[in-house]
Amino acid sequence: MPGMAASSAIFKNIELEKDRFEIHLLEWFVPEYGATFEDYAAKMCMQVKHERPVLIGVSLGGLLVQEMAKLIEVKKVIIISSVKQKSELPKRLIFAKYTKIHKLLPTGLVNNVELLVKYAFGDPIKNRLKLYEQYLAMRDKYYLDWCIDKIVHWNQSSYDSNLIHIHGDNDVVFPIQHIKNCLIVPSGTHTMIIHRYKWFNERLPTIILE
Repeated sequence: MPGMAASSAIFKNIELEKDRFEIHLLEWFVPEYGATFEDYAAKMCMQVKHERPVLIGVSLGGLLVQEMAKLIEVKKVIIISSVKQKSELPKRLIFAKYTKIHKLLPTGLVNNVELLVKYAFGDPIKNRLKLYEQYLAMRDKYYLDWCIDKIVHWNQSSYDSNLIHIHGDNDVVFPIQHIKNCLIVPSGTHTMIIHRYKWFNERLPTIILE
C-alpha cells in the first residue's frame, strides 16, 4: 500500500523471487463522503486477493494496513516510513489536532506539483519534481483533506508486537527521534522505498519469512 497521494509505482523497483512470493499492489481511491478510516480499511480489504497475506504499507499506507489487519487475518504487517502509535506522530501534527490548523492547508491547489510533492513525500527539492510527479496518482481535494485529517486524528495507542517497522534515520515527515522499536535504515529518508530499493530487495525476503 503506497503513501498518501502516491500510486503503487513507488514499488516498481521492488523485486521479490517470483517462485517464493506473489506481489499484489493496492491503490488509493477517493473515500465516500464522511467515511471513517475504519470504513476505508474495510473497503480496501475487499481488494485483498490472498488468505493470510503479509501487508506492507508506506507512510499513510502503513497506518491503513494496520487498520486492515484489525479486520482480516494476516500473516504479518510491515510498515515503512510510517508510525505505529499516536505517540510517534511529530509535535506539529499533534498541535494541528487541537488547533485544527490543518484545515487551512491549501489542498485545493492540487495541480501545484511542487506543493503536492511536499505533502506526499516530504521533499520540496525542485530538481526532483519530475521524478516524483510520475508517482503521484491522487489529486482530488476531498481525498487529500480526508487523508490529512485521518493522520492528524489517528489515535492508536498500542500495536501488535509482531509488527515490523522499517524507518529511515533521515525521515523529515516522521522524525526518527519519535520512533521506537524499529529497524533503522541508515541515511534513509521518507522516500527511501524509491531511492533505497536495493536495501529492501536484499532484506525484505528475510523480513517477510522470518
